[in-house]
Amino acid sequence: MSETRTDISELGEFGIIDQLTKGIELRNASSILGVGDDAAVIDAGNDEFLLVSTDALIEGVHFNLMYMPLKHLGYKAVAVNVSDICAMNGKAEQITVSIAVSNRFSLEALEELYAGIKLACTEYEVDLVGGDTTSSISGLMLSITAIGRVKKEEVVYRSGAKEFDLLVVSGDLGGAYMGLQLLEREKDVFKSNPAIQPDLDGHDYIMQRQLKPEARVDVVKYLKELGVKPTSMIDISDGLASEVLHLCKASQVGCHVYDEKIPIDAKTSMTAIDFNLDPSTCALNGGEDYELLFTIKQSDFEIIQSNPNFSIIGHMTNAADGTYFVDKNGSAVTLKAQGWKHF
Repeated sequence: MSETRTDISELGEFGIIDQLTKGIELRNASSILGVGDDAAVIDAGNDEFLLVSTDALIEGVHFNLMYMPLKHLGYKAVAVNVSDICAMNGKAEQITVSIAVSNRFSLEALEELYAGIKLACTEYEVDLVGGDTTSSISGLMLSITAIGRVKKEEVVYRSGAKEFDLLVVSGDLGGAYMGLQLLEREKDVFKSNPAIQPDLDGHDYIMQRQLKPEARVDVVKYLKELGVKPTSMIDISDGLASEVLHLCKASQVGCHVYDEKIPIDAKTSMTAIDFNLDPSTCALNGGEDYELLFTIKQSDFEIIQSNPNFSIIGHMTNAADGTYFVDKNGSAVTLKAQGWKHF
C-alpha cells in the first residue's frame, strides 16, 4: 500500500472509478464491455447481449427517511436500475435485491419497502430473482442489480456520437432537484418547530419527480416504433451537464448545448424562482430526472423535431472545438458539471 494519502473527495465519484478500474482487462470473450457505460455488456451466445447494471442507495447519502416513504424508496431503487438498462436501448428482465438493515427497522417497515420493490417489478415487467439480506450498524442500504437484454444490432453505447449529430432529451428536467429542495426546506422547518405542518400544496409534480421517478421504458419502445436508433445514449442521474460531458468524453466529440432549448416544466421553473435559483442551472446540475439523453443522425431530424416527447437541445462538434453552453443571449461558456457529489 502506498504511503501517499489522497483524499477521495478530491477525485469525486468518477475520478475514483477511473483510478480504481485503471488497468483492468477483460479476459473472457463473452465480456463485450465492462466499466464505463450505463451497463456492462455480455455476449449471450445468440443474437442478443445481456446487460447488467448495479446501483447502491445509502441512507443519509442518497435518501432521507424523514421524508422518503419506504414504499417510494423501494420503487425508486428499482426504477433507477431499470433506467440504466433503458440507456443501453435494452429491456430489463430480472433484478436482485441486497439490503443491509439495522435493528431500528421492524418487519412491517421492511415489508413496506418490499411493497414498493414489488410494485416496480409489476410496472416494469421484471422478475425479482434473488439477493442478500444482512445487518447494518448504521441505517439502511440497498443494492440492486438489474439484468436485461438487447438485440446485438440495437445496443447503444455512450461512445457512438459523431460530429454534427443532434443532442436530444426526453421529457423535462430539473423537477427532481426542485422536489428535493422543497422537501429539505420543509424538513428544516419541521425540525425547528414540529407543530408546523409541511406546506406542499401545488407541488405534486416535482414531489413525484423526486420521490417516485420513472424509468423511460416508453421512450425506448417509442424510438423503435419511429425507426430511430440513437447513435449514443445515457440516462440523466447526475444532471444534464454531467451526462452531456460523459457522452462527449466517451465519443471523443465536443458539443453546443442551448439554454433556450432545455425543456423545463412551468411548475419546476416557478419553484426554482421562489427559491432564488436559476431554472436552467437546476436542469443542468440537479440530477435524478432519469430522462434519456441521446444523439441522433441529422437524417432523423424531421422525425424528432416536431415530436412533443423530445427536445433537440444542441449538437455535437469536433472535439477540438470544446464543450459549450450557449445562454439565452447567445454567449457561449464552457460547459461544466457541478451535479451530485457523493464524496
